[in-house]
Amino acid sequence: MDQRDPTYDGGLAGMLERYNTRRRPYNPAAVALPPLDTDLAALAGQIVTEDDLIVQTPTRWARKRARIASEFPGKSQLALLNALLISNLRKHSAPDHVPALFQRIWREQHVHLIDQLDLRWKVSSVITFADHGGSDLQRQVGQALRMLFSMMKLYEFERLFSGLPPDQPHSVRRRVHTALPLEMEDFSIRKGGLDVNILAPVWELALTDPVIAPLADHLMQELNRDPANIFRRLSKMRQQFQDKT
Repeated sequence: MDQRDPTYDGGLAGMLERYNTRRRPYNPAAVALPPLDTDLAALAGQIVTEDDLIVQTPTRWARKRARIASEFPGKSQLALLNALLISNLRKHSAPDHVPALFQRIWREQHVHLIDQLDLRWKVSSVITFADHGGSDLQRQVGQALRMLFSMMKLYEFERLFSGLPPDQPHSVRRRVHTALPLEMEDFSIRKGGLDVNILAPVWELALTDPVIAPLADHLMQELNRDPANIFRRLSKMRQQFQDKT
C-alpha cells in the first residue's frame, strides 16, 4: 500500500469539489449581454467610461461587471464585452448565445481585439477556446495553450522565491543531481528539444484555423520575444555550455 501523503487531499474528487465551487453561474435574469447579431463594429467604436464602473443593481453579476469594467476605461466596449463573455463562459452555464458570440467577435474583430487587449486578457481569450471553440481544432489548440500558459504561470511564480530575477538563468555549474519526478528521463541542455517540441506543434496547428490563428500566433510571437521566461532562460543556459567549449 502506498503510504505517501497526497498533494491534494481527496484526489480527483476533492479537486473537482474545489474547482466546481468557483464555477457557480450568474443569475441568468441579471446578466444583460448583447444579442448574437449585435453590431460589433459599433461596439468597437464606443469607449468604456466611468459610468460602466458603477454597480447599477445589488447583484453578483453587476458587481462582477463593474470590477471587470474597471480594467477597461478608455478601451472599447467590444474589448469589455469580450471580457464579460469570458467571465460567463468560465461558469457551469452561460446564456445560450454567449459561446457563439465569443466565437463571432474573434472571427470578425480579431485585429481590433489584439490591439485593445493587454496580454493577460489575450491569454484569457485564447484559453477560453479550450472549452468554447467552434471546432475540434480550436478546442485542441485552446486546451494546449491553456496548459502551456497555466503551467508557466505556476512555475514562474514559484521561481520568484529562488531569489533570482526572472531574466537571469541558473548557472549550469550549480545543478543538484537528483531524479526528476515520475521517473522522467533527464533533459539535455546541450541537445534536448523538449522546449521546441512543446511549442512548435501547437503553434503550427493554430495557424491552420482562421479564427484562432491571429490570436495564437500573436501570443506565441510575444512569448518568443519575452526576455524573462523559462524558454529564454534555457536558451541562455545552452549558451553557457557553448561558451565553455
